[in-house]
Amino acid sequence: MTKAVVLLSGGLDSATVLAMARASGYLPYALIIDYGQRHRAELRAAERVADTLGVAERKVVRIDLAAIGGSALTDTGIPVPEQPSEGIPVTYVPARNTVFLAVALGWAEVLDARDIFIGVNAVDYSGYPDCRPDFVFAFERLANLATKVGVAGEGFHIHAPLVRLSKAEIIERGSALGVDYALTVSCYQADEEGRACRVCDACRLRAQGFAEAGWPDPTRYRGAVREPSPPDPT
Repeated sequence: MTKAVVLLSGGLDSATVLAMARASGYLPYALIIDYGQRHRAELRAAERVADTLGVAERKVVRIDLAAIGGSALTDTGIPVPEQPSEGIPVTYVPARNTVFLAVALGWAEVLDARDIFIGVNAVDYSGYPDCRPDFVFAFERLANLATKVGVAGEGFHIHAPLVRLSKAEIIERGSALGVDYALTVSCYQADEEGRACRVCDACRLRAQGFAEAGWPDPTRYRGAVREPSPPDPT
């Protein structure tokens, strides 16, 4: 089998990418990045997904992006938005996917692997600039300019198989490959038990995806559903 590094966050998208890489005949090496995110439960979810789907190795690398802040996902002083917003939201983590792919590239070179998988998506995404096809293409070019392997002419390939799929299509693909989405955590402010908030961008997109795919949503939520206030009889 051909070795490949798969960036695994513990969310729905990356779990699907891992299953797709395996189904395509790759031997996956799961790279989990602990970047100081507030939703720590996703790290445990990533380990569960890796162990369940099966990988040659899973590695957790610590990179403290919380030290520079600038995002609601790394700075607890910035609230996670609970309503849709215009433009790039405060949940964007500056340069996150650039940093993640750089680490994946380094490990791939050490492993003598030429393929890297990442679960970026430009259809149902929340406006993040590092989830676009142009970004993926540009990083692949950089990878082949900045490494010993690339200079030698062997080359790396960055796979982003979800980049043009809707969330419903992603769920359909993953379900067909046996992904257990109950193992995953997508919520930006999941509690320590991995229970979701229902109201952040990630929760809304995930719930919409299951509804459009016609699949039961296995997400565990915390608290009761907030019902609208009844009309004032007076």
